[in-house]
Amino acid sequence: MEIRRVAEGELTHREFYNEYWKKGIPLVFKDASKKWKASGTFTPEFFRSRFGDRKTVVNGVEYTMTEILDLVEGKDTSRPVPYPCKYHIRGQLPELAGHMNPLDLGYARPNWLESRWFQRGNWGNATELFIGGPGGQFPYIHIDYYHLSAWINQLYGEKEFTVYPREQAHMMYADPNDPWKSLINDPENPDYDRFPLFKNVTPYKFVIKAGESLYVPFGLWHTARSLTTSMSVAYDLMNAENFPDFLKDVWDFRKGGSKAKAVAITGYAAVAGALCKIEDLVGVQRSSDRA
Repeated sequence: MEIRRVAEGELTHREFYNEYWKKGIPLVFKDASKKWKASGTFTPEFFRSRFGDRKTVVNGVEYTMTEILDLVEGKDTSRPVPYPCKYHIRGQLPELAGHMNPLDLGYARPNWLESRWFQRGNWGNATELFIGGPGGQFPYIHIDYYHLSAWINQLYGEKEFTVYPREQAHMMYADPNDPWKSLINDPENPDYDRFPLFKNVTPYKFVIKAGESLYVPFGLWHTARSLTTSMSVAYDLMNAENFPDFLKDVWDFRKGGSKAKAVAITGYAAVAGALCKIEDLVGVQRSSDRA
């Protein structure tokens, strides 16, 4: 599986949808996010000067933006660098919403998470700012919640991604209690006695740099680590292609609690999906400015 890089305009939306989205193949857009106001603007200095006191919680510990930046840039070496550091843009940094238009870059559509039907509840439809430092690594190999497809837009620094082909998913040792998370906690030095099938897995590593955007298809196992001080904006995509898996996850995530509530929420999601499908058929255009 080769990770292709394309320039804006090299692929039409229809070509992207048919050749990558429907086939579940990751793709890097070399310059799609350069139309954003955020491009060239989102730097440590920008966030430190404007949002230095803005707080978030990482692994149960509260940090200000300045504290996070001091840690990832190595200015504070008194404690470990937390990861992943993230801010929900709409809830914690609403001033930034206008910096990322159009959010869909002309490719991440149709996106049912932009529909009014999926604005209710927690459907994984947040737009988030991720901040990392050298060596900061996602703690496990994973697939994204709700079988959503991810768009990662690198705006500062560099990040290395590792993806695993869909056809090798049966060798990824999904955690029975957390099926979107792999039991393999150190993919660079795996315990082959515990995970013998992992010997046959073919990881694909590549780096995305500032200005590049990565499309990660739903159901694709992956992980990432920062190579430098790194800032990226990520959001999710869902439509008719991954909706059946999404709906199954909605039920699976809630069936352990109140059965009546699980039925109600899953039923609502099913109806919302049917309405979105009708909207697609009649050509409804959705807003792409959610953050």
